[in-house]
Amino acid sequence: MKIRSLITCFAATLAFQTTWAQQKKNVPYMPTQQQVLQSFKQANALDTALKSIAVVSNITPNWQSSGESFWYRKSLDNREAEYFVVEAVTGKKQKAFDHERLAKAIEKVTDKKVDGNKLWISDMFFSDDKSSITFKSGADWLMCDLKNYKAEKTIKPAIQAYNPNRPLQRRRYRWSGFFTDSVSPDKQWTAMQKKGNLVIKNKDSGKEIALSTDGTSEAPYGEFAWSPDGKYIIGYRITYKKIKDVYYVLSSVDGTTRGQLRSHDYAQPGDDFTSYEPFIFNVKTKKQLKVEADKIDFFGAPELHFREGNSRYFTFEKVDRGHQRFRLIEVDCQTGKTRNIIDERTKTFIYEQRIFTYYLPKTNEAVWVTEQDGWRHAYLVNTLTGKQQLITKGNWVLRDIDSVDVQKRQLWFKGSGMNAGEDPYFIHYYRIGFNGKGLIDLTPEKGNHQVTYSPDRKYMIDAYSQVHVAPVVSLRSTVTGKKIADLETADLSKLLATGIKLPEVFVAKARDGKTDIWGVVYRPANMDPNKAYPVIENIYAGPQDSFVPKNFSAVNEMQSIAQLGFIVVQIDGMGTANRSKAFHDVCWKNLADAGFDDRILWMKALAAKYPQVDVSRVGLYGTSAGGQNASGGLLFHPEFYKVGVAACGCHDNRIDKQWWNEQWMGYPVGPHYGAQSNITNAAKLQGNLMLIVGEADENVPPESTLRFADELIKANKDFELLVIPGMGHSDGGVYGRRSKKNFFIKHLLKTEPPVRGAEGI
Repeated sequence: MKIRSLITCFAATLAFQTTWAQQKKNVPYMPTQQQVLQSFKQANALDTALKSIAVVSNITPNWQSSGESFWYRKSLDNREAEYFVVEAVTGKKQKAFDHERLAKAIEKVTDKKVDGNKLWISDMFFSDDKSSITFKSGADWLMCDLKNYKAEKTIKPAIQAYNPNRPLQRRRYRWSGFFTDSVSPDKQWTAMQKKGNLVIKNKDSGKEIALSTDGTSEAPYGEFAWSPDGKYIIGYRITYKKIKDVYYVLSSVDGTTRGQLRSHDYAQPGDDFTSYEPFIFNVKTKKQLKVEADKIDFFGAPELHFREGNSRYFTFEKVDRGHQRFRLIEVDCQTGKTRNIIDERTKTFIYEQRIFTYYLPKTNEAVWVTEQDGWRHAYLVNTLTGKQQLITKGNWVLRDIDSVDVQKRQLWFKGSGMNAGEDPYFIHYYRIGFNGKGLIDLTPEKGNHQVTYSPDRKYMIDAYSQVHVAPVVSLRSTVTGKKIADLETADLSKLLATGIKLPEVFVAKARDGKTDIWGVVYRPANMDPNKAYPVIENIYAGPQDSFVPKNFSAVNEMQSIAQLGFIVVQIDGMGTANRSKAFHDVCWKNLADAGFDDRILWMKALAAKYPQVDVSRVGLYGTSAGGQNASGGLLFHPEFYKVGVAACGCHDNRIDKQWWNEQWMGYPVGPHYGAQSNITNAAKLQGNLMLIVGEADENVPPESTLRFADELIKANKDFELLVIPGMGHSDGGVYGRRSKKNFFIKHLLKTEPPVRGAEGI
């Protein structure tokens, strides 16, 4: 009896708990067509309201020639603006001029109506005593006396404007080719190719001397570079390989009745490349010497770096095809022998685009950035001995080198993940000595920072924010590291008065149960807390970067989609960049993974915390690699993702561009390429899929989408295909974005979208 009573009691308790849980569970949001129409109208009204409210997230400082002051334009509500001038030493800020008086002065000179609240000045220079300005308004250059506001037309002043956004350190893009001066250092000889051979021609006599004789039209010598002392010429025997073409048809060219065929060269994974075999030519002895090094069959001829004061030796960088080996190689011009100063190898990949080497020839050193210790850091390399010394270290990421100060032996750089208690993706700016000492955080405030410097680097403009925290723009001293003044602090009161919900930053554990996965959540402004809303993921899992927004932005597409009755999220899963090497390595030969295991766990954790999140109705959308991911979600995880919209996707990594795909999928092309292809796996489709492609896409060939569609048809799968005539690499533009929203409304909200045009767009 006691046991039966206990069982009866337990059953009753369980029934009560189950009923209570069912009652607590939110009702799915399932609007009528009329309610969706109303959501469209409210969303459009909110977008309009938000666009009329100015939130200053950054400024462009226009530094004056003295480097002690600058002016900037501040955007105001309703597209109005005002101009300020700032004294850098004190941070004193004041109006640059009387806006109404200057507008009238411009009107008088140009006979054009000018609104003082909407002045547009693109260039402006103050006189030394600040009593007059020379500026450009529209197409006119004017000079105005600020004491009496008399203006007159003038010409552009002979002043070189300083661009604060220009990189301070010159970077060479490895695919950009090799550039050198064909003229000798003493300007007496010119190196040239003649009938496939290296010939030097004397400036005065016109005499020509052949330094090679075995070159041919099929394998000529070329890409010549002189040593600084003029004793040697470095050249290459080149075996050319033509890059194959891809094609597309413009179907709807005005004034024609036939499609127009277009083509362009486009290297795909596995294609052959032009190769370069290095030789040394001794100008005095007229002898040539083959360098004892492998052919360069990836990228072009390399940039050369000669030793300071000793042209016998030079170095060049070599990235092996497949991205698993990087070398800094030194060559002896007398013997042709080589030695490896740096020889980095990895079982996965070396992220070639983020290799950084800066040479200090006077001290026979180089600053080199690598992930060889598991995190991206800078090393000081002795180019004579090959000895490496860490400059930066720790479980955080050096994001980029801002500049190298050779005199002070300091490195200025961007980093993320160093500051405890912060989003590990937040960028901060730092300075450190080559010896790894004297680290200074130039941007200590919590947030994601964007910095520009004054011409002499004594001052910096620091703009920082978080996706849900208002922006601040400050003036700081780089000498002391201290803040001089806050120039702009955004007021969000008008924005919040519209009813908009700011996004939430959400963190959950990855598939390993330890690693934090970071993302953001956007909700409808008028969300009913008692309803459960479908989830839409904005996905881009390309390994070249991280993609979740970190800066404040009042208007974006995710917020716009959320207004229609969705919870929209964006997540950086494993396999994307800017975390540890192990985090990044998940993508290696594994692009189909796309971090889905982490993404799904993240969304389930979100649903566990918020009953308004309905993970039984999940869609996703993306463009380019995101288009590949959006389709991949339906193919490889149909138990979770139900609806996808994929724009201009690279649905098979063998069809897409060589440089991007071999970086992550490796070389040579193996069976894993096909195994992870959306095209190969098309028959697995279970959910509702829309494909969007522009017929003139030159980034990802349109046939990538069309071949995928072909396989879906062969597998008898239902899907929608939107081909947009004349459009390039895009999400489909206004029409495509509208079609995407309708597709989600139909398949996630289970209602017919409003008649096109009725929603007011």
